[in-house]
Amino acid sequence: MTLIRTLLAAASLGVALTATAQEPAAIRKTLVERIPQLEKIDEIRPTAMKGLYEVRVGTDLFYTDTKGNFLIQGELIDTQARRNLTEDRIKQLTAVDFNALPLQDAFVTVRGNGKRKLVVFADPNCGYCKRFERDLLNVDNITIHTFLYPILSPESAEKSRNIWCAKDRTTAWNDWMLRDKTPPAASCDTTALQRNLAFGKKHKITGTPTLLFANNLRIPGAVGAAEIEKRLTEIDASANKVSVAQ
Repeated sequence: MTLIRTLLAAASLGVALTATAQEPAAIRKTLVERIPQLEKIDEIRPTAMKGLYEVRVGTDLFYTDTKGNFLIQGELIDTQARRNLTEDRIKQLTAVDFNALPLQDAFVTVRGNGKRKLVVFADPNCGYCKRFERDLLNVDNITIHTFLYPILSPESAEKSRNIWCAKDRTTAWNDWMLRDKTPPAASCDTTALQRNLAFGKKHKITGTPTLLFANNLRIPGAVGAAEIEKRLTEIDASANKVSVAQ
């Protein structure tokens, strides 16, 4: 059951529907009175659409009128600008600061001079991740930080543990992802994997692979080597412009 269904179910139980509102504080009061499960509203703010307010609970977005009489779950589209405003807002809320990433919880692969940076959240049982790893072989002069992110099955957790606890994590990863060589059983402190799962949950990383670039760009899904090169080149060009300007 989705969050909105849970909220509506609670409202249908006879929660009092009183009060009116014109400002976010009053809207909050009304919604919490009517749907107590909304007591943890993080923010209420006006949207680009007149008379429509955004109600944010964590990174879940709802919309309401100026009086809190209606609650909508869905996407807000700016037809003139041809932009999905809900999607833009969620990207903003789930953005990851590349420089603040806990890189100690990832293992590193370096190719060439390693100057270019890429972070990958990957599940060892993810077929798309395997395809992505093969494509990534065609990208040189890069440092890849791989966060093991076992979300697909219990077997994913087992393989992630064996790879993380291997003497050479990069070799164990490549043996499995590129050569279908199952990583041997191993054990060690795997709290890093739990931190990866908590980090991904916080930032709404729901699929693998998920890529993060040094300019904070986030791309869900397996993309080809050409697309990766394009993004890395854009970052290099931007950095060069800044260097020249200084």
